[in-house]
Amino acid sequence: MGRGDLSDAEWELIGLVLPSERGRSARPAGDNRRFLSGMFHGLLVGCPRRDMHQRYGRWNSVYVRFRRWAEQGVWAASLQTLVDLGLTK
Repeated sequence: MGRGDLSDAEWELIGLVLPSERGRSARPAGDNRRFLSGMFHGLLVGCPRRDMHQRYGRWNSVYVRFRRWAEQGVWAASLQTLVDLGLTK
């Protein structure tokens, strides 16, 4: 498990509030957990997107999903859920 990768317990909490990528007409959506771990890895390590490790998928796919979720309000809704559950400091 790399820096920024989600543990099973963390994934059980956050995985439920992320949107399903099924039904998109483009390429297969892949695994939300892998993409989310890639997003966290990039934020924690501070590496340029193009230098992201391949285990997270293509760097551009990770970025596109990050941006799409931002536009859809997924980050704000996820944070509110964590606050409501009392899991933030």
